Amino acid sequence: MELVTPFLDHEFMLRALAAGLLTVVTTTLVGTWVVLRGLSFLGDALAHGVLPGIAIAVVVGGSVTVGAAVSGTIMVAGIDLVRRRTRLSGDTGIGLLFVGMLALGVAIISRGGSYATDLSGILFGDAIAVDRTDIVVTLVAAVVVVVATVVGYRAFLALTFSEDRTAALGLRPGLVHLAMLALVGLAVVTSFRTVGTLLVFALLVAPPATASLVSRRVPVMMATGTGVGMVAVVSGLLASYHWGVAASPAIAVISVGLFFVVLSVREVVGAARRSAATA
Repeated sequence: MELVTPFLDHEFMLRALAAGLLTVVTTTLVGTWVVLRGLSFLGDALAHGVLPGIAIAVVVGGSVTVGAAVSGTIMVAGIDLVRRRTRLSGDTGIGLLFVGMLALGVAIISRGGSYATDLSGILFGDAIAVDRTDIVVTLVAAVVVVVATVVGYRAFLALTFSEDRTAALGLRPGLVHLAMLALVGLAVVTSFRTVGTLLVFALLVAPPATASLVSRRVPVMMATGTGVGMVAVVSGLLASYHWGVAASPAIAVISVGLFFVVLSVREVVGAARRSAATA
């Protein structure tokens, strides 16, 4: 309790905790579909694809959330255009837009007077600096994602197996895929304030991936992944408060570290069981 009590005495830490926990709900629910569908590269690309919109908003003094949303929408549309209108693979379109949007964002930011500060804040976030508006935005995003997950569960689950199976159920695979991309974009747009565009990918993939090591059923994966992500948020904020490390990178490192801890434990347990079975 001595580690936790001083932490709870500061309003800015409580705001960071609230934003972080809400962010985990959003990223884990969406990230579960990303992991099951094999869209990790796409998730990483979208996390960088919002950079130009944020950069323009910073330079002109507009809303960074609106800028990120517009930029993310453009990237999703571009990826879909390349996939439908060319013979190139989906990964090629994602790679092209990934590099192009990232470079464009950095170029725009470089025109401003505080290049290093602005770029650092956008890429790595600042969980300690979130305000009440950020918390409201993350809360709305969490509610939207929960509702979308419940309503679209059957369609999203079918799409994780194959597009043919989705079509056989009377659903439109392309539309379901776009809906999934929209949720990924929403998770990225509403989470970059807390963990940054570069590190949001850690919360989008690491908790669901960790959960997949110990569970097979999707609802259990979502619940387990959310728990893992929340442990990472609390631990990262405590590390930031007591040891002076940056909060957002600490959260990302811990979330990835938990994956390898669980993987190691699973391997040790598996080896022990195999040894016992052959004894």
